[in-house]
Parts: sequence; C-alpha cells; structure tokens
Amino acid sequence: MDNKALISQIQTWARELGFSQIGVTGVDLSSAEPGLLSWLANGFHGDMAYMSAHGLKRARPAELVPGTVSVLTARMDYLPRSISQSSPSKANADWTDVELQRLQHTNEAIISIYARGRDYHKVMRSRLQKLSERIALHIKPLGYRVFTDSAPVLEAELAQRSGQGWRGKHTLVLNREAGSMFFLGEIYLNINLPPTQETSSHCGSCKACISVCPTQAIVAPYKLDARRCISYLTIEHAGSIPLEFRHLIGNRVYGCDDCQLVCPWNKFAKRSTLPDFDERDGLSGQHLLALFAWSEYEFLHNTVGSPIRRIGYGRWLRNIAVALGNARRDASSDDKIRIDTALQTRANHTSEIVREHVAWALLQ
Repeated sequence: MDNKALISQIQTWARELGFSQIGVTGVDLSSAEPGLLSWLANGFHGDMAYMSAHGLKRARPAELVPGTVSVLTARMDYLPRSISQSSPSKANADWTDVELQRLQHTNEAIISIYARGRDYHKVMRSRLQKLSERIALHIKPLGYRVFTDSAPVLEAELAQRSGQGWRGKHTLVLNREAGSMFFLGEIYLNINLPPTQETSSHCGSCKACISVCPTQAIVAPYKLDARRCISYLTIEHAGSIPLEFRHLIGNRVYGCDDCQLVCPWNKFAKRSTLPDFDERDGLSGQHLLALFAWSEYEFLHNTVGSPIRRIGYGRWLRNIAVALGNARRDASSDDKIRIDTALQTRANHTSEIVREHVAWALLQ
C-alpha cells in the first residue's frame, strides 16, 4: 500500500490497541540540541545521570538506532475510568477541582494519577510491540525498535514535531482535545514515512502552571529545574530531601500533578479505555498512617506491576514520613499522638535516610 494508506491503516491498528493518536516525524532534531545541552549544563537534571550518559544520542535517533529514518510516535490517555465523573455540560472540569481539593486533606496520601494503576511502561511497550509487528506483516523487511522511557529518547520533542501537541510552559506536551494526561511512546523505523503536521502553541499568556508549582520548579516558561520538582524529589531522588522543600511537598508521597491540574486544557483530558489504568485499591484515598504501616512485604505485594515499586521500600517510607511531618503541624492532639506513635515505629529503621526523615517529622 502507498504511504498515505499505510498511515491510515496504522492509525486504525493503533486505536484497536488502545492508543489515542499516532504521528510521524523525521530524525533531524539538531535544533533541539542547544536546549538539551544548556539544560544539562545548568544541572537541571539533578541525580538523573542517565539524561547525560549518552551525550547527544538522545537528540540523534539515527545514532541511537542506526538505520532509523522515521519515528512513529504514539500517545495513550491514562485518566482512570472511575475518576470523578462530571456532568456533560461541564466537560471534565470537575475532576481537576476534586483532585486539587484532596491536597487540602492533609492526612490523605496523594499519589500522582498516572501511578495509581498498572505500570505504563509495561502497557505501552507491549502494545507498541504489537503495533510494530502488525506493520512488519505489511512491510518486509522492516527494521524497528520500540521505546517507552526506556532509552535516551527526546520523547516530548518527537511528540511535538509529529503533531501530538505543543510544549506547554511546564514542558509537558499539550493536546487541544486531550490536555496532557497521556503517556508517550515511540517506534524507530528504517522506512521513510511522510511526517504528520505539527500543531501551533495555544498557551497564550497563561502562566497557571508556573504560579501553582509549590517549589517553583518551573524557573521560566518552558524551563524546568528537576531538582526542585516534587515528582523528581519523591521518585527520582534517592537521598535526603532538601529541608527547603519538605514543607512544600505537603501530602504528596509519589509524584505531583499540580501543574497539570490547573491547566485549562485538561478540562478536555480523556479517560482511558483500558482497565490497566484503573485505580488500585490501596493507592487512592488512603490515610498516610495506613500506608506508613505497610511492611516491606506489604509494600512489594501491593505494588506488583505498579510504577511505585521502582522507588523501593526505603524511599516510600521517607516520602510518607515527610507527609506525616507536614500533617502533624496542624493536627489535633489526638491525631498528633497517633502520628507520633507511628513515626516512632520507624525511628530505628535500618535506613539512615528513613531515620533522618522520621526524626524531622517528629519535630514538626
């Protein structure tokens, strides 16, 4: 089939596999290299050594996978199907209000929406592989490689260039029909496919994402200092959380959605068609004390197939200890006693990091 018909067929296969949109772009990302180098030079990647480990291969698909001439990008909506259904007249606006209000319930453990279901790496990679195999049945021989946060790939840049959306001021990709609550994945191909059209930016003068960030991690429009980002601090950062950020983390124990929750475009965010991203019992609406009481066995058991497992039990306790310290500040006398009793159970934990954060929490 010709390229136009092939793209149309791929779109059909992608929808059948649960993808929301596919796009195509070339491999010349040279214009993105100065920005990447500047970001790394400023140390904005923090402890994420993998961001710099491969040099400019991240911006050079044909060097990462020799023979690559086109990149097929895919996005997949991930809002859980059960999340705060709103009335049709209000589109999806209500769900963001509900999530923002939950941040005020200081005893509730807040886990980023994307992590409440199955690990997206597993879901996306499996379905991208199936999509690649379908394409390979029609184009022989076909060279391809699938990526989902699994190698040095400039995902957002490729997504933008292939028409998935534009880069918001928070640096995430925004789509007029779906906001930003979606995952991205790529298939590097050794065949030349016509690129899909880019979209223009629609952020205008809005700075809601910059203003709402608790730690002011968005240091300028389109520029994120990961070292200040709550998602980085609670997920990627393995050491002690800097004192200046602990109060600001509030009750967020894994990730942060604030910049997305206030974005006007997320009133159009779509709920996933897949059960994989449904909220798991125990990972939504839970009291901090309930999660802090998990043994390591319970942590591993309750996070099977979840992205949360990758941070490990020690980091999990560290994060919840910070949240308990923050909850303690305004707690009633009875709640303070319950919090202190729970914290004391970890005061002599084998991890120095856990002990330090527990000691801090008891002083709040």
